[in-house]
Amino acid sequence: MKNKILATLVAFGLVGSASAIEINENLSVNGFIDGSLSQTDHDTTGKDATFGLDEVEVNFLFNVGSVSGELHVDSGAAGAAAGDSLDIEQAHFTYSLENGISITVGRYGSALGLEREDPAGLYTYSRAYGSSAFNLGNVNTNAKEGVNVSYAAEAWTIGVSIENAAGDDLGVAGTAANDANFEVAVSYTGVENLTLGGGLFIENDVTPGSGGAETDAWNVNATYQLGKALLGAEYTEVSPTGAADMDAFLLLVDYDVSDKLGVAVRYSQWATSATADNDTITVAPNYAITDSLGAILEYSSTDSDTANSDSDLIALELTYTF
Repeated sequence: MKNKILATLVAFGLVGSASAIEINENLSVNGFIDGSLSQTDHDTTGKDATFGLDEVEVNFLFNVGSVSGELHVDSGAAGAAAGDSLDIEQAHFTYSLENGISITVGRYGSALGLEREDPAGLYTYSRAYGSSAFNLGNVNTNAKEGVNVSYAAEAWTIGVSIENAAGDDLGVAGTAANDANFEVAVSYTGVENLTLGGGLFIENDVTPGSGGAETDAWNVNATYQLGKALLGAEYTEVSPTGAADMDAFLLLVDYDVSDKLGVAVRYSQWATSATADNDTITVAPNYAITDSLGAILEYSSTDSDTANSDSDLIALELTYTF
């Protein structure tokens, strides 16, 4: 009904979208243009507003025999400079074996979290958490470079990734060596209308010689289609070595009022310190103007345990997909 779909429904977040413009039997192209008007009212610092183009992405999808590949050129990629600079958000190839095993090499996104990938994969304008530590699957801030080995059976998939953050080195001359990061992700679809996912991310790629320590992040999530309503939930716990554990969770309902109109309601909470949380309630009607052009009108209110840190957001977002 909408051109917005939860990216968690695409296993392991390694593909751009379900539709594409076919150039020839080996090459297809898709992408999106995303812009918005937003205003945030802060308790003590007043208002700030943004208006303009948020992100542009063009994806080239290759398929030759048992090898497929993707190249995502993005104005909002992890390595892009400010302004209108373009960079490579994702670039990877996958070799698929007949026994269900596939091997992906290159730069790709995380397989963890409900709100993965790009704006075209979200029901809301904002993401659930104001901290990047809990937005594990936001490819614009958490792109990976490495090797992912996955196995797909009839109802479940498991993948193991050996990786580092995009652009990071495993070692720098004259300093202590960096260690690789690891991610393990599992998804299960054996019950009708239910999708379960989760896994573990182990971050070891601290700046060499900085004295940093390992951080572990656990994520479990689920979606269930109940008639016209999609129900979603997830829980994430981040455990830095030598520091207090921090957690976050969200609850989401998206209800299809008609073939064109839907309403998403989301409640999210995330830790800002060992003793303080932020809570956000979001209401976001979404409307399919055409099959390719979608609009989201969002209102979010954030209540913070930190004094004078409450805020209210109102935003209008337009996303054109192709």
